[in-house]
Amino acid sequence: MTIATTAELNEVTIRSAPKVLLHDHLDGGVRPVTLIELAVQTGYGDLPSTDPGELARWFSESAYSGSLERYLETFSHTVGVMQTREALIRVASECVQDLAADGVVYAEVRFAPELHVEQGLDLDEVVQAVLDGFAAGTLAAAAAGKKIRVQALLTAMRHAARSSEIAALAVKYRDQEVAGFDIAGAEAGFPPTRHLDAFEYLQRENAHFTIHAGEAFGLPSIWEALQWCSADRLGHGVRIIDDITLAADGTPQLGRLAAYVRDKRIPLEMAPTSNVQTGAAESIAEHPIGLLTRLRFRVTVNTDNRLMSGCSMTSEMTALVQAFGYDWTDLRWFTINAMKSAFLPFDERLTIIEEVIKPGYAALLG
Repeated sequence: MTIATTAELNEVTIRSAPKVLLHDHLDGGVRPVTLIELAVQTGYGDLPSTDPGELARWFSESAYSGSLERYLETFSHTVGVMQTREALIRVASECVQDLAADGVVYAEVRFAPELHVEQGLDLDEVVQAVLDGFAAGTLAAAAAGKKIRVQALLTAMRHAARSSEIAALAVKYRDQEVAGFDIAGAEAGFPPTRHLDAFEYLQRENAHFTIHAGEAFGLPSIWEALQWCSADRLGHGVRIIDDITLAADGTPQLGRLAAYVRDKRIPLEMAPTSNVQTGAAESIAEHPIGLLTRLRFRVTVNTDNRLMSGCSMTSEMTALVQAFGYDWTDLRWFTINAMKSAFLPFDERLTIIEEVIKPGYAALLG
């Protein structure tokens, strides 16, 4: 009789594990070679390099530079080549295929339609192109033996004034693989309450939404996102750690807001590598995800921007294993947390948990 043994935790085996991704930006995950080819096709002439390896290094160095201006410049290049229907379809299709190859079985990928209208596309055309790309990528992944479900999140820029338009788009396309709505951009000076009309409309329409909060700004951003705007999830939410203190004996003590977030099981869309790059955490080992996981907040693991951070779900989970000694049970917990928190009907979430995630980890646990 053969006795099954627990698989060793390494990059190869972690890649084989089923994963769920809730926070990934389409314009933050473009393949370097695709960027170069689209730049030629669309006449975009401002790329810092036309060598794929050098270009990837430039993005990584810019993300780690400590300069916000240089970090934001990286997105001007990706968005710059994503202005045609053909470009959006290609980037969206490759995104799905890359995630599937990394073991992702369900993903919500976000993008801001208002950033892709510089060459004549309207908002509807942008959304339809991305959805067509997701569909093409899903078919290509299936042909390669990888089953994945990908939905879109429509993002509004918090410094702009088109959030009500984008919210209406999210409702319009919610039966066509648009899972919900998001706002992104600089937190300081642009609180989520500037877009209260959009959030109130979404609530009236029984629609889902997440809000970037508690990344570059602190507890007030989280408080507004939850108590004024009624966010379903928090994009990052790292600074909730500021409402947790350690007693003299090392016992964590939760403030009112932190206790509320934990008690209500509000999902935290954390992206460790990205959080280090933006200064929200000093290092992976010092990332608040360690304490928040120990305290059993609804923690999820995400990539944020795969190109800028040079990361994948596999590399993020591998880094957490190395930093905190997590095992397969912990990785399964992160994954089920994410699936429970997905903007997907309950029965569909349950099916993926019971038929894909649990069996996948059971095989690895032996």
